[in-house]
Amino acid sequence: MKAGIVGLPNVGKSTLFNCLSNAKAQSANFPFCTIEPNIGVVNVPDPRINKLEELVKPERVQMATVDIVDIAGLVKGASKGEGLGNQFLGNIRECNAIIHVLRCFDNDNIVHVDGNVNPIRDKETIDIELQLKDLETVEKRLEKVNRAAKTGNKEAQTEKALLDRIRESLLQAKSARTVVPQGNDEEVLMESFQLITAKPVLYVCNVDENSAVNGNKYVDQVRELVKDEDAEVIILSVGAEADITELESYEERQVFLEDMGLTEPGASVLIRAAYKLLKQQTYFTAGVKEVRAWTINIGATAPQAAGVIHTDFEKGFIRAEVISYEDYVQYGSEAKAKEAGKFKVEGKEYVVKDGDVMHFRFNV
Repeated sequence: MKAGIVGLPNVGKSTLFNCLSNAKAQSANFPFCTIEPNIGVVNVPDPRINKLEELVKPERVQMATVDIVDIAGLVKGASKGEGLGNQFLGNIRECNAIIHVLRCFDNDNIVHVDGNVNPIRDKETIDIELQLKDLETVEKRLEKVNRAAKTGNKEAQTEKALLDRIRESLLQAKSARTVVPQGNDEEVLMESFQLITAKPVLYVCNVDENSAVNGNKYVDQVRELVKDEDAEVIILSVGAEADITELESYEERQVFLEDMGLTEPGASVLIRAAYKLLKQQTYFTAGVKEVRAWTINIGATAPQAAGVIHTDFEKGFIRAEVISYEDYVQYGSEAKAKEAGKFKVEGKEYVVKDGDVMHFRFNV
């Protein structure tokens, strides 16, 4: 599962990517600095794993991760191949969610591709290009399905009805994600269309350091614009975040954050938001060899969770032994949680909860 960072050139995408990952994408003051998409495997900050480490004292700790992709900047006409349009659209199609970075700061030393700062216009530029590409996809698909629908094919008629609704929304400059699938058949179809604007999105307002806590007039404009989108808006001073990552010690970073009025780096907030956007959650395994956070889809069953460790665990699943994170921490160990009756044995139908501490029994 990958989240792609998108935006116009020079809004801070590559600098943000550098803050999020150990990979160092080239960052410079000109468009198309990022040509190939950079992929960073980023640890998901989670204080729960620190607490488990403290209690278990394992030999090693492995955090959950999320893949972040830094994608080349988009310009007007991308849907027709302008700039690096075709490459951009191909890269974003391969991602599962979108992190849309909007420039919300004034700085005469950093050029804006359209001459002045206007996050509303910038958002609309990208939205329109993505919507135009999706409209092209939908109309091509409608050409094929219309013939089958006229013959009375029920599946084709279902598909046509959904495509017609999506097309109507796109023509009104609304993204495909605003079309709500009716029933399981439409949900499956919507997934199969692989529309770019159907992907979940969160907005990152890149602000100056002084606006990192409360935002500014540009952030207010963005919030007003997206209030009906069911999308999260995150305020981030990407320049300040870059300075924080350069500091050597934890103490220095904390002093910097306190001076800004923050309790943690904005990058940590963003990574957790991206994890949530991808509909991911975490369960833990905790032993003296290793405490580890495992990533699963929200709604995953116990066998599916076991399969993340090894496919044999899923194939030969017998049962899952489960302690909630809260109970594990309250009683301080697996043994004491068992004594308190907080140890549960669950079967194949069990839906894993975020934070479960689990052990699997299997037979292959």
